This record gives sequence, C-alpha cells and structure tokens, in this order.
Amino acid sequence: MMYDYENSVALVTGAGSGIGRVTANRFATEGATVVVADIDTEAGQETTEQIKEDNGNATFIEVDTSRSESIEALVDATLNKHGRLDYAVNNAAIGNTPAPVSEINEEEWDRILDVNQTGVWAGMKYELPALEDTGGGAIVNVSSKAGLRGSPGRAPYAASKHGVVGLTRTAALETATDDVRVNAVCPTIVETPALESMSEAERSSITEEVPMKRAASPEEVANVIVWLCSDEASYITGQSLPVDGGETQK
Repeated sequence: MMYDYENSVALVTGAGSGIGRVTANRFATEGATVVVADIDTEAGQETTEQIKEDNGNATFIEVDTSRSESIEALVDATLNKHGRLDYAVNNAAIGNTPAPVSEINEEEWDRILDVNQTGVWAGMKYELPALEDTGGGAIVNVSSKAGLRGSPGRAPYAASKHGVVGLTRTAALETATDDVRVNAVCPTIVETPALESMSEAERSSITEEVPMKRAASPEEVANVIVWLCSDEASYITGQSLPVDGGETQK
C-alpha cells in the first residue's frame, strides 16, 4: 500500500541499521524527506546514501539519544534545514548483557535507561512542540514485547521498554486535541545481524517461542510504523501495538 508523504519531513532515530534503516527507507519511498539520525555516523550516512541512490531525499544528523541536549540539537537542526517536522520515530535503543536482577550493576542500568527510556522522553520533549508548530503530525515510539511482559535476564531493557509504553500513553492523552498522535510498536525478535550471528540452536530456541515460529522481518515492523503515521490511522493514539507473531497472547 502506498501513502502520501509528499512535502512532509520524517525523523527516524537509530536509522543506521535494522528497523530504523528500513523505516527511513520506507518513508523516503513514500515521498517524505527523511532525517536519518544515529550515533554511528558511518551507518547513518550509509542509510542516507541508500535513500539518495533510490532517488529519495535524506539528510544525516548525528545524535546521542542518551543526552537530551543532543536530541534538542537534532530537532533544531531538522527545523533549521527543513522548516518543519511532521513525523518522528523514536527507535534508537540498546540491550543489556543477560543477568538476573540481583546481578545488574548500576552503570549497566543507567546506560540502558538513558538511551532507551530517557531518550524517548527527550525525543518527545522536543519533537512535540515542533509537530504542533507544523500543524499536527504523529510520533511512533519503538518499544518491545519486553515492554508488555516480563523478560528474565533483561531487567534494564524490560524496564526501559515498559517506560516507553507509559510515556506513549501519557503523551497521547496530553496531545489528543492538538492534532498530534502518539503510538508505540512492540516487536518480538527481529531479523537483524545480531540474530543472524547466533547459532542455529539459539535461533531455534528463540523463534520456537513465537506462535508463527519465525522472527519478524524489519520490513514487517516498518510497515506498521509507517501505517501508524498515515491518515489511515487517524483515529488511533495512545496504543502500544504488538508486532510479535502472536507471542504476547500466550
């Protein structure tokens, strides 16, 4: 399905790889001018070049989503260059080394929450006023199935992704009369280089938990993100939509 994103500006964090890269490419294919944001400059520039090679419009801006001042600078740079912001996808995230709650050290805890949870809060802090100035728009925050249920061994990640769900619901209520919609997607395991690097046994043990018996593709998650930003989802806000092959229904 094709959407009309002509003359709009979409900002995607963590766009150097995985879900973020595919989402940025999809927005560009639909006609949006895309701001590709990532802490990894090489990966972010590679995404930008991919979009340009496909005759899309894209700009790379480096961002460290663990620092609110970096996100503020990202949004300011977007407005200075393009004069507007219509859509934002807060996707940048990191995981933790598996360990039980009692063995998580404070440095690890802070590192995960700074990027995954505080980064989403700071993103919306600066994106929401920009969207309102544009006349409305949509935000999609990327949570996880770990934001909807427990995730043994991944306490910092699960806590941060639960926080993303809470932030999404709250921001949606605060902006419901401002022509701004805020939703989240909650993917299960996704086909990424990290998954591909696992042994066949490891991959099988993970995907066996999914009723559809496979990982999601980045495209399947990106499709939902782009749809949630579109006019076809115009009456949907405050939702945290599982993209999980049925896993959270177990």
